[in-house]
Amino acid sequence: MKVAIGCDHIVTGIKNHIGEYLKAKGFEVVDCGTYDYERTHYPIYGKRVAEQVVTGQCDLGVVLCGTGVGITNAVQKVKGARCALVGDVSAAVHAKEQLNCNVLGVGGRVSGIGMIEDILDAYFNAEYVPTPEKEATIAKIDALIQRDDYIGDDHFFDEFLEKWDRGEYHD
Repeated sequence: MKVAIGCDHIVTGIKNHIGEYLKAKGFEVVDCGTYDYERTHYPIYGKRVAEQVVTGQCDLGVVLCGTGVGITNAVQKVKGARCALVGDVSAAVHAKEQLNCNVLGVGGRVSGIGMIEDILDAYFNAEYVPTPEKEATIAKIDALIQRDDYIGDDHFFDEFLEKWDRGEYHD
């Protein structure tokens, strides 16, 4: 499996460690930068990783910045990228199994190396098994990314609100 990785200057050392960790596990790693600790802008590297994935040059991607928030948001702006910011193993598994996320975001300064390794192991070992319900949900998420004119005014949640009103959701 081919994995694109990218980060900002704050977590370059962690990204380098993760790259070596994935290589040791048998992954082919494409390092999209940054490569040093000179101040830079994370959207550049989030975009590079996302483009590697959505064009099929890589199977999946991993992005890191200090909290993971910024770079993950940058990835989400690339059409076809589905990125989840996760901080634990359970969220990583959910991201893959339920949402078929193709890029995983992690906060390099808020998650330790051991936790990041566990998150990656869980994510790469999880499998997405499509169901009609999952596919419908993902199609709606992808449709939001695909629309240049989306501003939130098109009754996107009507179906879910109707289910709520019918009592179909339970705690």
